[in-house]
Amino acid sequence: MIVKANMESEILKGLNSDQKSAVLFDHQKNGPLLILAAAGSGKTSVLTRRIQWRVLQGAKPESILALTFTAKAAAEMRERVQKLFPNADIRLSTFHSLAYSILREKFGEKFGWELVGFLKAPKPGEGECEHFACELVDHHVLPNAIPRDDLFKPDLPCKLCKKLEPIRQGVFKTGNIVFEDLIYLSTELIEKNLTVQKEIRSRFKEVLVDEYQDINPSQYKLVRAILGNNENLFAVGDDDQAIYGFRGADIGNVFRFCKDFPRAKLLRLEWNYRSVPKVLYLANNIFNEKPLLLRKTLRAGNNSLKPIFLENRDPELWESEDPQTEILRIVSKIKELREAYDLEFKNFAILVRYNRQRLYYEEALESFRIPIFREETAESPEVPGVHVETVHGSKGLQYTVVFYAGLSERLTPGECMGSRKQKKIQLEEEKRLFYVGVTRAEAVLILLYCKKRFWKGRLSEFKPSRFLRYLDRPVPEKSHMPLILFKIRVVILVLGYMMFVMPPFLFRCVFMRKTISAWVESRVQAFTKFCFKVLRVHIDVENQSALSRVDWNRPVFVVGNHQSYFDIPIVFWTLGRSIGFFAKKELTYIPFLNFWMKALHCVIVDRNNSKACVAIKDRLESSHETARVFIFPEGTRSKDGTVKPFKSGAFRLATDLNAIILPIYIQGSRSTWETRKDSNRVVVRSTVMEPIDLKVLSAEKPINPKTELVPLVYEKFQQIAAKQ
Repeated sequence: MIVKANMESEILKGLNSDQKSAVLFDHQKNGPLLILAAAGSGKTSVLTRRIQWRVLQGAKPESILALTFTAKAAAEMRERVQKLFPNADIRLSTFHSLAYSILREKFGEKFGWELVGFLKAPKPGEGECEHFACELVDHHVLPNAIPRDDLFKPDLPCKLCKKLEPIRQGVFKTGNIVFEDLIYLSTELIEKNLTVQKEIRSRFKEVLVDEYQDINPSQYKLVRAILGNNENLFAVGDDDQAIYGFRGADIGNVFRFCKDFPRAKLLRLEWNYRSVPKVLYLANNIFNEKPLLLRKTLRAGNNSLKPIFLENRDPELWESEDPQTEILRIVSKIKELREAYDLEFKNFAILVRYNRQRLYYEEALESFRIPIFREETAESPEVPGVHVETVHGSKGLQYTVVFYAGLSERLTPGECMGSRKQKKIQLEEEKRLFYVGVTRAEAVLILLYCKKRFWKGRLSEFKPSRFLRYLDRPVPEKSHMPLILFKIRVVILVLGYMMFVMPPFLFRCVFMRKTISAWVESRVQAFTKFCFKVLRVHIDVENQSALSRVDWNRPVFVVGNHQSYFDIPIVFWTLGRSIGFFAKKELTYIPFLNFWMKALHCVIVDRNNSKACVAIKDRLESSHETARVFIFPEGTRSKDGTVKPFKSGAFRLATDLNAIILPIYIQGSRSTWETRKDSNRVVVRSTVMEPIDLKVLSAEKPINPKTELVPLVYEKFQQIAAKQ
């Protein structure tokens, strides 16, 4: 038992609360699971630890099937799994290798390929597509009527199938196939041969699929054929990174998941352990118009202490008149950052949309004697140089500094062809490709727009990319608006915003109840952003990665110091999420505030009632609500910025609930409104401190909220105040 407990601890070590929920998910109670894994959220770690967890819990290793798209990814997953279970016979493979093995397997007296109809063992090979058009013509079919990959597609028109039958029989006779034939034929074998079906479905009791957004319709059908009525499906994907539509990948598999599997659950992995917060702000802007139930908010979990990460730089946009000016700036910046931060050339990347752009930048960098990364070959070793690659090629990779080139129409997004519907689909994929490029950057992201460049043999002019609108424009430092007019304007706009979004909320309460929570979440964040835009406030959030160490599935009490009316939206901005807050009943007379307090599930405390905390605790425990609230304890309300010893009421409630306390120290918020002197830009700093887990503390010895917990949080505030 001790060994098992230690292994459980090792598997779950370092996981955030969402990752842990995924690893521990119970298919028997909850059905299939779709994990929407944001960029840099550790999906491979979740997949491999899920496999380890299931083996540790008694699942037979040979009954677990994990499917991915490349042999390299499968090998990496196998290596990770085998660190704990070296001899586990788990099937980790690509779709095509699985399909090929099924056809080569013997079922009873015959091989799978014989049962399908082959006269000799099939073998994928090159060149099959080249003479396929000629065969079509020979059988009175237009040469472009069907691609070779669809020869064995099951739902072709009957008339076409009859004409294709001789060609199919020829393939069965020679055994010369293409890779997509493997998928179609192995699926048909499972669906139509009861012996094979029973064998495969009894063998694989749990199916895990990586990069679910990239599977095509035939791969989807293979998964369904293997599962049958089995609901043990663990799918991981990111619809925001679906960039292979040109290869036949069907993003609709993600959108239809809950329809295809009625008992399915959705879980989001939103903590990004790669990029600094300001890069993620841009990434989040790209999909702020997505359907609510599929929308993700990237949150910064990177806790690197390297100076280039701590600076948390805004993404930059460089405009150049010509490529020569642009490359000079790139070379100069590479040299500057290498010297300032002791970076190697391999920490830099130039990303482009098209391969012909890549060749230009490689040649240009080499002319300045900057080494270029080359894939290892038999003739020459790898050179640890700057990476120059297409955005498609960069998927799954990350770099400290990214120069994203060609941010202009016709390059990013690329040219879209076909009907209006086809162009719309292509443009959506181009947007997802832009997102992939942005999220490759760890610390520095520089977007490059060049007005003129040689393209397709001639000098062309380019317009700025439509995607540049997702950049947050910095608030200008100076404003000439009189302060009284500025304040009147702010009040009108803020109250108007609150009133304007009330009708949509009420509409959703009646007709779209499932989306209410997601809608409130998105509206609160939009409201927060709106407030600081009209207030002309810039907020610096420090140590934001500490939020990733909070288990948001448990009660969380966020404790802040109180200086301004706008401290509440500052906390919303700092957390990157909406939560309720403790308030006294007297606040309800403020216009619209009572309405939104209820929408946020705020906790109303009657301070004249000595048993108010007991009543709140009883309500939470009886209703199984998860309390996520923030408080400004009495004593933190300060006009001069100092924090005085505060009361312990909310801390007693937090202790009773074994909650997590998250202290946040706000500096300079009074200058946003109460002590504002002009309408110029104001800078506010919000510092997130390390969470305090009362469940862990109380396991050692009982905690006295008044004499131990309050002083502990107060001391944290004092330490931050002293530094600032």
